[in-house]
Amino acid sequence: MVRAKIWILKKHFEGFPKHSDFELKEVELPALKDGEVLLETVFLSLDPYMRPYSRIHLKEGDTMLGSQVAKVLESKCPTFPVGSFALARAGWTTHFISTSKELFPMLPNWPEKLPRSLALGAIGMPGLTAYFGLLEICQMKPGDTVLINAAAGAVGSVAGQIAKIKGCKVVGCAGSDKKVAFLKEIGYDEAFNYKTVGSLEEALKKASPDGYDCYFDNVGGQFSSVALGQMKKFGRIAVCGAISLYNDTVPQTGPYMQLMMILKELRMEGFVVQRWADRREEGMTALLKWVAEGKIKCQEHITQGFENMPAAFMGMLKGENTGKAVLKA
Repeated sequence: MVRAKIWILKKHFEGFPKHSDFELKEVELPALKDGEVLLETVFLSLDPYMRPYSRIHLKEGDTMLGSQVAKVLESKCPTFPVGSFALARAGWTTHFISTSKELFPMLPNWPEKLPRSLALGAIGMPGLTAYFGLLEICQMKPGDTVLINAAAGAVGSVAGQIAKIKGCKVVGCAGSDKKVAFLKEIGYDEAFNYKTVGSLEEALKKASPDGYDCYFDNVGGQFSSVALGQMKKFGRIAVCGAISLYNDTVPQTGPYMQLMMILKELRMEGFVVQRWADRREEGMTALLKWVAEGKIKCQEHITQGFENMPAAFMGMLKGENTGKAVLKA
């Protein structure tokens, strides 16, 4: 029998997560049934969505939610032979049993030179979020000026590079000078540290005096209230995250955006990337091609050791990562 280590959600988060909200346990996995696969987690993804979704989808005592790249150790399913790799949503666990319906195969043409952890980042859910958010929600076109916040994160760093591939001017903001330098390295036309500018409004005006056609919002809150005032007429706004609000115990209030949206005739749409589940292979194939060609440069912030999962999760929520936050189990 295989014993798995799991991190459970011991207590629902009140404000910012704490170590005491998690508990490490061991469970014994049963023998495989026909059609099942035993997998060992290789890489675990660390994503902001885990913070709000844990409240929505988990009970106290449940395994903390999340996705991973895993290797097949034993199989009674021909689709996933021993030694193959798969993507799963089994949560924070070192080992697990699954069926083919609950697994996603890695792209068959995955180059040996690329780390498989990228299937959790630039060539995975964050990359797909950037891809469909820009192309479908923002309907970005060559010559547009695109604004992206949390631009050095897993989604923002890919979104900026896709916008450049598509012939746009790209402006990004991040929370440190080191991250701003990283944005310049990957091709952002303008970038600034939102924590050190005297006025966010003036920084946005300086970066693009004519305003913005598209705004890819990962942050929400006060930043978005200011950014909407810098949009061009008929601007398009894709909202995929609101990390500035996730840890609030008291909801933030105004200013409110409806008047600005009316006057500038803006279109703002929230989205979850699963909307395009039937086009997943299309997006991943495009992202893999761009990464392999060097058109998208990938940065990963890798933490070692399954025991460090809660600390890595909290570090990601604090913005300690540049690029995709991943844990190597």
